[in-house]
Amino acid sequence: AVETEVRRRTANEKGRERVAKNAVRPLADQIDFLRAQSTDLAELRRTVAPLARRLAVRLSARRKIGRQGRLDFRKTVRASLGTGGVPVVTHHRPRKVHKPELVVLCDVSGSVAGFSHFTLMLTQALREHFTGVRAFAFVDSTDEVTRFFRPGADVADAVRRIGSEAQVVAFDGHSDYGTAFEVFADKYASAIGPKTSLLVLGDGRTNYRPAAVPLLASMVRRSRSAHWLNPEPERQWGSGDSAADRYGEVIDMVECRNASQLADFITTL
Repeated sequence: AVETEVRRRTANEKGRERVAKNAVRPLADQIDFLRAQSTDLAELRRTVAPLARRLAVRLSARRKIGRQGRLDFRKTVRASLGTGGVPVVTHHRPRKVHKPELVVLCDVSGSVAGFSHFTLMLTQALREHFTGVRAFAFVDSTDEVTRFFRPGADVADAVRRIGSEAQVVAFDGHSDYGTAFEVFADKYASAIGPKTSLLVLGDGRTNYRPAAVPLLASMVRRSRSAHWLNPEPERQWGSGDSAADRYGEVIDMVECRNASQLADFITTL
């Protein structure tokens, strides 16, 4: 009887292993950020890196199109000597291309833990393509976390350090977008200016606390461009404690549940 039971358990275990091995896993660009497992992170990192490059190019492209540098008067005059003093062709100084600055404001509360891993991966990758990337994380308070994303930093380590070292919890540890925006406005208002692209990442669920929509609107007005990536389906925006519908009235908010939707968002910029 014991031998029979051992054989039965062994067969069951092998059966489970076979199912796990042969189970169809979602493609990397279809992994739901909110449900991402630790085993998905390496795959996501490989997917996010090229998307970060494309995002950097898109955010800076409109500044580069159709703009010449200042007229190079001396070079234009010298060239005109070969055409009887008539400046047939004007010459311009090389235009200095300043990569845009980026401010990332990221919800790192427990309800969006999987999405937080994605956003912090994106932040790390973007740092390679922007001259100035500043990252801010929040739960019910806001802290700058740029220091955790130095070149070559491990994203998993950054996530752990944010959880243990960053001042993102001031009260009960539940999401409070209104207070988070207030702290940002009080302490870091100078981070946003006419050259800044603002990227907010979170589900917009406020736990029925004040949403501080006017504060967000002020941040949007002062920035060069502003976008919000929301990991929840659009049909859920405004349901329950979600203020996403109200935030969406003052900022360009897009559904971003996976890397495929992130790629779609980038093509619209």
